[in-house]
Amino acid sequence: MRQTPLYSRSARHGPAPEAARVAGETTPDLAPAAAPTSPPAATRPRWRQRLGSAVRDHRLIWSAWLLVLALLGGVWWQQSALAPRALTQKDIDAAVLRTLSTQNLPSRAARAAEKIRPAVVRVVAYDKDKKGEEVEQGVGTGVVIQDKGIILTNLHVVQSAQAIKLTFADGSESRASVAGVQAQHDLAVLQAHTIPDDLHAATLRSTADLAPGDEVVAVGFPFGIGPSTSAGVVSGLGRSFKSPEGTQEIGNLIQFDAAANPGNSGGPLVTMDGEVVGVVTGILNPTRARTFLGIGFAVPIESAASAAGLPPF
Repeated sequence: MRQTPLYSRSARHGPAPEAARVAGETTPDLAPAAAPTSPPAATRPRWRQRLGSAVRDHRLIWSAWLLVLALLGGVWWQQSALAPRALTQKDIDAAVLRTLSTQNLPSRAARAAEKIRPAVVRVVAYDKDKKGEEVEQGVGTGVVIQDKGIILTNLHVVQSAQAIKLTFADGSESRASVAGVQAQHDLAVLQAHTIPDDLHAATLRSTADLAPGDEVVAVGFPFGIGPSTSAGVVSGLGRSFKSPEGTQEIGNLIQFDAAANPGNSGGPLVTMDGEVVGVVTGILNPTRARTFLGIGFAVPIESAASAAGLPPF
């Protein structure tokens, strides 16, 4: 009996069943064909693909922008936190109170003395003995009024001196000569022969608004010791004075009670701003002790300045 030929199954439909090994064997029934697979889903339209891609791109862009904004916000916050805020009057008052409570500030007299000290000069007058050698005749004080070496002092400090030696605030020394005198006010103008490089001149102030009770400081070399500072007030104005050993009376003087002694003569009388209002010229002491009893006198700076040829205030 003829056999129906076996055909191999198309590769599309899977492998063919194994052929019978023995001729004449009855070919078994073929397994039912597998259910046809559903056709692949239709490809998505291109516009939808582009739309999805665009959405994804926009999400990335927005994410990047948010990151940038977050970074900028962090930088701005940090700069705002570090940037100093504007000071208020309350901040300033608090700082001043804190300074006053934690630090010892110099007194007004100390500040005045510190300001005038670079212009204060020690003046020593010399005479000559029988052998022609220089011997010290007296010590006084001077004040620099021009940085070219012009110095004011009392005439009685340098009168009849054979030589004059100056010692400046920086310790340097110089000889000096008398450049002018104003005998009626007991004033002498000295010219230094050698001028320090950093010579400081005092600031002069008019006495027009000076009044009794105003605080003043006297700086000089009492008994050759110094520079020494004493503080007091203006006791009166327009006073007259004649020293016990002199015959000339000097008028229009400033009376003050800051301690002064021999050696203070020619030194500056200054305000609390460190400005010169007078040149110390004498002390009142009816005894021979020549020590301070509380009354000193100074020539107003207007008279002293005119002795040096300076213009009036």
